[in-house]
Amino acid sequence: MTSLMPWSPFRELTSWHRDIDELFNRLISNFPFEREIEEMVPGWLPAAESFTKDGMHTVRLDLPGVDPKDMDVSVVDNTLIISGQRTRSEEVKEKDYRYRETGYGRFERRLALPRGVDGNKIKANYRNGVLEVSTPLPVELAGKKIPIQIEEGQAKKLAA
Repeated sequence: MTSLMPWSPFRELTSWHRDIDELFNRLISNFPFEREIEEMVPGWLPAAESFTKDGMHTVRLDLPGVDPKDMDVSVVDNTLIISGQRTRSEEVKEKDYRYRETGYGRFERRLALPRGVDGNKIKANYRNGVLEVSTPLPVELAGKKIPIQIEEGQAKKLAA
């Protein structure tokens, strides 16, 4: 006896997304210059986050499985450029895969830095598969609290 399952639009979208990926992969694999395309197109883009806290601007990238020797961090103008490569392990052959979501190949992320950041003070740290790049913000960008002035008539309305 089969049981009923509630319909989930997200399950349908996931299935549709997987079908489109498989179709695209089949089309690309039959293209005669597949190797050249792989070299031109980045293999994947690592997830990134950028935030400001306690006078520091920090950028974090999730890079599990990437050897720090295969990464490069540089600054051009006000752009932080993080590039590198994640290589496939040779323990499993391509035909033996059943399912794979992990991206391999070259990557490059370009993120804008706040104006006035000193490129000589940027520090990069790699720990537990996360690359963290941080730099002190210039004093004028560190932020300051601005008091809000309330007009006399508005103050009475708000107090009531």
